[in-house]
Amino acid sequence: MTRQLVLGIETSCDETAAAVVSEDREILANVVFSQIDEHQPFGGVVPEIAARAHLSLLDGLIERAMREAEVDWSDLSAVAATGGPGLIGGVIVGVMTAKAVAIATGLPFVAVNHLEGHALTARLTDDVGFPYLLLLVSGGHCQLLEVEGVGRYRRLGTTIDDAVGEAFDKTAKLLGLGYPGGPAVERAALEGDPARFKLPRPMVGRPGCDFSFSGLKTAVRQTVSRIDQPSSVDVADLAASFQHAVAGSLRDRCRRGMQLFADAHGAGRPFVVAGGVAANAVLRADLSALSGEMGMAFVAPPPALCTDNGAMIAWAGLERFRLGLTDALDFAPTPRWPLDPNAQIAIGAGVKA
Repeated sequence: MTRQLVLGIETSCDETAAAVVSEDREILANVVFSQIDEHQPFGGVVPEIAARAHLSLLDGLIERAMREAEVDWSDLSAVAATGGPGLIGGVIVGVMTAKAVAIATGLPFVAVNHLEGHALTARLTDDVGFPYLLLLVSGGHCQLLEVEGVGRYRRLGTTIDDAVGEAFDKTAKLLGLGYPGGPAVERAALEGDPARFKLPRPMVGRPGCDFSFSGLKTAVRQTVSRIDQPSSVDVADLAASFQHAVAGSLRDRCRRGMQLFADAHGAGRPFVVAGGVAANAVLRADLSALSGEMGMAFVAPPPALCTDNGAMIAWAGLERFRLGLTDALDFAPTPRWPLDPNAQIAIGAGVKA
């Protein structure tokens, strides 16, 4: 019997990506073009520039992915694309391209929630079984979720203001480290003293599992303003102190989530960390240690599969396709698409929550 293969397309932000993944968890091709050079002069992602880049690049990347995978259209079972959340211009480019492929080939079309792509990546890389606890951390999202099955999520906590990835980006900008901010802060922190600056650890000790990073970001800005012409040592120490504070906040919030999850599902279940910030080696090591302390198996995809990529969309599309969850060609791309539609908006939460 021919194994099922899905083409996945990702265009939600500033990575243009296409991939082919099989039902037996083999990544046959995973092509990613990062638009960092286009956005770097602006210090962040410019939505219109991102959408135009997706439009000019996507066809060629799909062709390359199909060629690297050594498959033809007739070998595919379905085509999947990110349908949201994300920058709507880019999402539209990916969805319309996938629909065109579906019309031209007769393949089923699957609209994938970008967050579900991150959430299910651990099943592609490590064959993790349901249920598991998920920390989803990226530039636009910071959530703690119970993953009970495909399309079945219960949110335990979310940020009430800024996402952790945004805090990394803003801190990098304040320190003059450039864009993208997360890797820049991590590199600078390698040479720094994490104990030099006493920065707040938002929400630590508070009930529940919600996160907050706005106050930490403000504290970094105030600290920078008190230093007259920060030296390279100052920048490294502040980067390390910021990263250390983030780790402390995440550790406290995740510990509470682990306790709630164990009460509901028993001990020993996996704890998965996904999303772009999960590529941070210091945070991974810290959360891995916490998992061991709490008796949970720690799982984090390889760093290349934590950041946005087509393989995660292809895999999530395959998971949905196997359950018969395909979409009609009148599917409308959306900038917002919560994993847990029943979760209440956290008090003080902005649109990124």
